[in-house]
Amino acid sequence: MPKAAYHLTHPERRTTSVVFASPHSGRDYPWTFLRRTALNEHSVRSSEDAFVDQLFDCAPRAGAPFIRAGAPRAYVDLNRSADELDPALIEGVSRQGHNPRVASGLGVIPRVVANGQAIYSGKLSMVEARHRIETYWQPYHTALQGQLDQAHLMFGEAILVDCHSMPHEAMDAVARRGVRRPEIVLGDRFGAAADGVVVDRIEEVFTRAGLVVTRNTPFAGAYITQAYGRPTRGRHAVQIEIDRALYMNERLIRPNGNFEAFRRLMREVVREIADIGRSDAVPLAAE
Repeated sequence: MPKAAYHLTHPERRTTSVVFASPHSGRDYPWTFLRRTALNEHSVRSSEDAFVDQLFDCAPRAGAPFIRAGAPRAYVDLNRSADELDPALIEGVSRQGHNPRVASGLGVIPRVVANGQAIYSGKLSMVEARHRIETYWQPYHTALQGQLDQAHLMFGEAILVDCHSMPHEAMDAVARRGVRRPEIVLGDRFGAAADGVVVDRIEEVFTRAGLVVTRNTPFAGAYITQAYGRPTRGRHAVQIEIDRALYMNERLIRPNGNFEAFRRLMREVVREIADIGRSDAVPLAAE
């Protein structure tokens, strides 16, 4: 099994209401899992947000906590509801109303990785599915909720920045000839997950960094933004999707020649996003 459900790094002094999270960058693939999958070690990583945690691991230096997944997305998807169980994969699950994520094989226990490649040759037991949810999904969300609650207590608001990456080809459908293609997609569930002022300021940060930003198309946010975004209560959730071609070779799943330069750029981006959640109040000490 993956060794940890999550990894949480605290700042020396918490100075912002922003919480950074990376739910899809886990890369601890246990041999027991790899032995059962129908894919090779390279293919099973195709839906992983590889290296996203390294782009945002500077968050604690900006005064914000950073939580990242320990288990890989192919093992358990933290950006799904715990009840998004796939009857085509898990024994004993009854078919209910249509859920497009589950139907496509991308439930909380995924049936496929990128390009629809099947992870398993058979089904999993309900016991196995529940074990993954209780051991990895639940602790991650308990820790994330705790960090957001603390931010709200300290600053009167909480801003969750949910960090993801997207395949370069994901923007093919929205790219226009003669216009620079979007490199960042901000998802706020069309205004339901975050106040427009918060999203505007995050967009300004990326734009000042020289990146092209669009909103909600083709990624508006999934379970995490839906579950944690309550802007009328001072709780905002914004999903960030970054074009993988900016920093990695997608085919080889390796950093490309621009990785370090882009990582330096992201340090300034993260600092400026953290600034959005700063107040004049003296913050409490981080636990």
